[in-house]
Amino acid sequence: MAVDSFRVDDAHGPGRARPTGLLDMLSVAAVALDTRGRIVFWTPQAEELFGYTADDILGKYAVRLLIRPEHLQAVVSLFTEVLETGRGWAGAFPVRHKDGSSRLTEFRTMRLLDDLGDVYALGIAADHTLLQRVETDLALCERLINQSPIGLALMDPDLRYLLVNPALERIDGIPAEEHIGRPLRETLPFFDVGTVESALRQVLATGTPLLDQYHVGRPPADPDREHAWSLSFYRLEDPGGRVLGAAASVVDVTERHRAAAEADRARRRLALVADASTRVGTTLEVEQTAHELADLCTPVLADVVAVDVLDSALACRRVRRPGNGPELFRALALKAAHPTVALRAADPPGDLAAYEGDRLVTLCVHTGRPVLVRHVGDQDLPRIARNAEAGALLARAGVHSYLAVPLIAHGEVLGALDLKRTCNPVPFDEDDVVLAGELACRAAMAIDNARWFQSVRNTALTLQRSLLPDHSPHHTGLELASRYQPAQATSEVGGDWYDVIPLSDDKTALVVGDVMGNGIDAAATMGRLRTATCAYADLDLAPGAVLQHLDKITCDLEHYIVTCLYAVYDPRTRQCTIANAGHMPPALARPGRPPSFLELPTAAPLGVGGIPFETTTTTLHTGDLLVFYTDGLVETRQHPIDDRLNVLLGFLDEPHRPLEETCDLLLHGLRHPDDHDDVALLVARSL
Repeated sequence: MAVDSFRVDDAHGPGRARPTGLLDMLSVAAVALDTRGRIVFWTPQAEELFGYTADDILGKYAVRLLIRPEHLQAVVSLFTEVLETGRGWAGAFPVRHKDGSSRLTEFRTMRLLDDLGDVYALGIAADHTLLQRVETDLALCERLINQSPIGLALMDPDLRYLLVNPALERIDGIPAEEHIGRPLRETLPFFDVGTVESALRQVLATGTPLLDQYHVGRPPADPDREHAWSLSFYRLEDPGGRVLGAAASVVDVTERHRAAAEADRARRRLALVADASTRVGTTLEVEQTAHELADLCTPVLADVVAVDVLDSALACRRVRRPGNGPELFRALALKAAHPTVALRAADPPGDLAAYEGDRLVTLCVHTGRPVLVRHVGDQDLPRIARNAEAGALLARAGVHSYLAVPLIAHGEVLGALDLKRTCNPVPFDEDDVVLAGELACRAAMAIDNARWFQSVRNTALTLQRSLLPDHSPHHTGLELASRYQPAQATSEVGGDWYDVIPLSDDKTALVVGDVMGNGIDAAATMGRLRTATCAYADLDLAPGAVLQHLDKITCDLEHYIVTCLYAVYDPRTRQCTIANAGHMPPALARPGRPPSFLELPTAAPLGVGGIPFETTTTTLHTGDLLVFYTDGLVETRQHPIDDRLNVLLGFLDEPHRPLEETCDLLLHGLRHPDDHDDVALLVARSL
């Protein structure tokens, strides 16, 4: 065989392909020798490694060109052994370069046979230093991958796993061998797996890495707790630029995530407690306070919130309770963060419900201590729900955690704050118990204040209404209608009153007055003045004289100032005589004329003392309308009084309107549900 038959064309000439693999990077050379030691095969890589071209070396004895004399005997011995025994040899020894230097070269040698039976020795060679560096790098990479605490994965361009290190096994709880060949989305424990997959495809397409992407999920190894990871993605390419796939690194940052979540949770709890001081107890109404508490707790603390107060507490009755007996609750507020059938399982606000002693809410008010069921099971629902049907609804709603906290004020248990979780997967814990207890304590104080206020207010209102006249609907020459509307939630009942007093000769006295102040004392003062007014009216005194006597009585009542209008109508003469003690002027509406206010002399209120009261006379024609009112009808904190008086006149544009309808129109048109003063209204039409 001719020695030049083993010449290899130079594949690294002009236009050569770029290196694409590890062999190209190592520049592995191949050299073949015949049995006489002549070189019969020489690759371009051999030229790069040793400096000799194929023309320089083919047909030459290898030992003369490549081996230094001191290594000659050892090389010949190895060469002979390979050819005679067929056993290969691996090792490193120095080879002489064409430039005269020695290069430590790594060899793998073996015997070859061709189809004619001729024997050759083949040597595969690479630079020892380069090979050693590659081997070190590979060993380092292997150790880093296998021992790193960071999860590492290699994927092909279709995002199927090629390699997974032990750290990633621990992170997602899936053995490494079960990853191989599987798509990425089948193993990731993240909530947003679609986002992760999309990000990786973007990295494969652009080559731009994505670093420190934050993701949260629940791994199969710990499905009850939320974990967090930081992900980074890189594209892998060979030296020729061919995309091999992608690499992903996964760092477990769960502890940092939980610490940040706990800090955020603490901030939100503090904010919630701070909100409670401004959002709960804004009014002196029990129901409104309960609704404010339920709104505050939803959804930050619970998905379903109910506020139930003992009926005896609402009635301000202290009852000695048996430690295990039933309790009667009144539902005040019910709120859900999301639509849920759990609302149908609760008592509607305003309803009364009796709960047996074995119910958890009853246990809560009996002991005055929170009742916590972290994980609600089938055996717990009968003790939470009012009956079996309600228990089935709670199970259907997915109630998995329950907490009841007592509402305690001044040592008295008023009721309970009832909390349930359905959508929020985290069960109630001790921190929730502390937070709910703090909110319940603040709300209980507001509810306690509101219930006592309402009790006093109801007493004053009862007294007030009992002192107002139940006058006969028939008075000669007059058609009458009246209204009394107490102050709303933010204020107490005041001392406003009206009266219609029949006098001799078919005359009628019309009175409207306002005791400045509120509560039971104001109502009682109003009653005394009304009684005195009736007594003086029987004396058939002029309106100014009646007010003069009332002024003396009021002076004897400490700390009270009273405004009053006293009018007497005589149907025979159609004369109406009026005296004013610091009160708002009555409105007069006449058919065919614009309504206006009667012009009365200005006078001081009752109780100032020593001030005369003038009497004014006006004639009323058939159909004329007189409107007496207290300042609560027109005074507000937002509008000028003149504007409000003009609005009042605007409602009197139809004097022929039925009087009852006129009263309703004035109250609905001028009053606001939150107005802070009560109103007395008396409307008279001459016949």
